[in-house]
Amino acid sequence: MAKYLITGGAGFIGSTVANLLLQNDQEVTVIDDLSMGKRDNLADSSHLRFLKHTITDHEFVNHLLDQEKFDYILLIGAVASVADSIADPARTHAINSEANFNILEHLRINKLPLRALLFISSAAVYGNLPGVPKSETSPVEPLTQYAVDKYATERNVLNYCHLYNLPTVAVRAFNVYGPRQNPQSPYSGVLSIITKCLMNDQVFKQYGDGEQVRDFTYVMDVANCILGLLKEPRAIGEVFNLGTGHKATLNEVIDIIEEVSHKKLQRQILPERSGDIKYSYGDLSKLNNLGLTSKVDLKTGIKKYWDYLCENC
Repeated sequence: MAKYLITGGAGFIGSTVANLLLQNDQEVTVIDDLSMGKRDNLADSSHLRFLKHTITDHEFVNHLLDQEKFDYILLIGAVASVADSIADPARTHAINSEANFNILEHLRINKLPLRALLFISSAAVYGNLPGVPKSETSPVEPLTQYAVDKYATERNVLNYCHLYNLPTVAVRAFNVYGPRQNPQSPYSGVLSIITKCLMNDQVFKQYGDGEQVRDFTYVMDVANCILGLLKEPRAIGEVFNLGTGHKATLNEVIDIIEEVSHKKLQRQILPERSGDIKYSYGDLSKLNNLGLTSKVDLKTGIKKYWDYLCENC
């Protein structure tokens, strides 16, 4: 039985990974301040230890690392909203960069045993530079504090592997959706915001013409790929695009949601937002070459998500 630490483990992606591990009777410790996550997202299990705390408390986190000596660490905790990162860059930097750097440095200085550490970066690091699909060797242009901190931490994570032999890996996640997504996120949660508007007969504020292109990825596919990478020796020291490899416009996604829900979305068209990326989809060859692929197509995933909302909201 392995011991896992998941920062941000009560959030959308973190809780999906945590619950998958708990189903397999692994020992899971979650740190989450519940600013966006929910304790109810996590399954009741004797193998779960939940700590309501901020990862910016370096003394607390360092003591936990010394005490538990985790086999696997997943750095998922973050300010996940681009809009919030623009409004409060200092807080974003403390959470999305400094907290993760502290963990890396504490592991290095104290030579703590570790099988693997994985950091969730973001496809936002690619910015608006021309050329799609994006590969892991494509140029990057982080446009917001969120993207800057994601890229900086990604580089720190991989450099600690190459310079200090820490077994680390990073993933650049494309737009993730599915059960337990928080609709308060004004960026990566666009699909959850749309479904919330439909369920409550609210008007959806659409920024731009709806022709923004994304790779929408079902959260269980993301969780399975993450856990696969943690156990894959060939992944160590590398960064991977994490998505489906298939692109869709926002308008196409809305059409699918309307078809699945049998409802018509009311839209208010607004100007494009500063920092938003027009075209974002990736080349998944590097991930697929390890035998890790997404299984859930967009229509199936949206149907699963809509059914979940109908049963739980």
